[in-house]
Amino acid sequence: MNLLEVFKMPKKESTDLAPPPPKPVCWIETSDSVSHLFQFEPDGQFSVKLVADARPASRRVVESFLNKFFPSGYPYRNVSQVLTPFQSLLFAAGLRPTPAQATAVSWVLKDGMQHVGKLICSNLGARMDSEPKSWRILADVLYDLGSGLEVLSPLCPQLFLEMAGLGNFAKGMAVVAARATRLPIYSSFAKEGNLSDLFAKGEAISTLFNVLGIGAGIQLASTVCSSTQGKMVVGPLLSVVHIYCVHEEMRATPVNTLNPQRTAMIVADFLKRGKISSPADLRYQEDLLFPGRLIEEAGSVKVGRALHKVVKPSELHRVKDKFSEEKFILTRGTKWTDMILERNASGEDALRGWLVAAYAADIEKSFGISSENALQEAYERMSNVFSPFLSELQGKGWHTDRFLDGTGCRFAL
Repeated sequence: MNLLEVFKMPKKESTDLAPPPPKPVCWIETSDSVSHLFQFEPDGQFSVKLVADARPASRRVVESFLNKFFPSGYPYRNVSQVLTPFQSLLFAAGLRPTPAQATAVSWVLKDGMQHVGKLICSNLGARMDSEPKSWRILADVLYDLGSGLEVLSPLCPQLFLEMAGLGNFAKGMAVVAARATRLPIYSSFAKEGNLSDLFAKGEAISTLFNVLGIGAGIQLASTVCSSTQGKMVVGPLLSVVHIYCVHEEMRATPVNTLNPQRTAMIVADFLKRGKISSPADLRYQEDLLFPGRLIEEAGSVKVGRALHKVVKPSELHRVKDKFSEEKFILTRGTKWTDMILERNASGEDALRGWLVAAYAADIEKSFGISSENALQEAYERMSNVFSPFLSELQGKGWHTDRFLDGTGCRFAL
């Protein structure tokens, strides 16, 4: 072996060694106090790891929520194609809100205005107890009106926000009125304490017809109501049919509680025919559109006016002393008779006062005597007939423990 071969042998061995493995390509990006490690592995895999996060815990929670429920880049990038349907309505109406503004307006109109309507309507609960059938009809009218305003709102861009807000306001009132009147109406059918069973069956029937209505609505939407003109024609027609059906349903519902209208009708029938009508007999005679009308045959009694508008302070004790043992005050006027009840007066007290007023009006009209003498004679007649009158009234199914006069004023001395 010569010297040249000795020097060549190590070089031959070095060529047989494997090349070192390639290093992964990686880098660190820091954005908004968050550092991520981005790395490409030699086999082509890509991975991202969180290195450091200096954000407060509250901010991390908020941004995590936005990443899960809002499109990427919200609200700074152009993501209008995937935003809420309400923003699409705003764009269709010619408005150009930012995504954050659209979300705020959506809450105000769809939730805020509806809640305002619910709060306002909740203050009218006493009136709903007095006239549940009238308020049930009004609830459906308000709901149809609100739905109609929602349908028309895209057609009026300059009044879009006002119409959409009023629509949701009306629907909020309708929801409260419908729910509040449901229990008094169901209670009138409960004969053996089966109110829960009646309520459950009523909800089942309502659910069944809601499903049928959804199916009919899908069919109409794909045929007649596919155009705006079709909606404008079919919508009002369906609303009229709906209100008519609800009106007939309420007319057929017998309510066995005493309110001003039903009490006047009972007294009028008793004076005219000498008989007492049952709730089923009077159901078709009730005026559901104008329940506050006066009935002349029952003495034209008006209940619940403020005491200071009916009686002068100097005459209060004199008027009360006419019927000192009773829980009502009667004052005869030229057009009607005012009756004001004490705070703890029951349905029986209201019936006693109404009979006195009706008898006094009949006596004054027939014999032409003064109202003072007519009231005294009428009180004697009422005392003679009230016991059998009350027994027969309760036997017909009327509840006489309470008198539902709505928000009428009462007094306490």
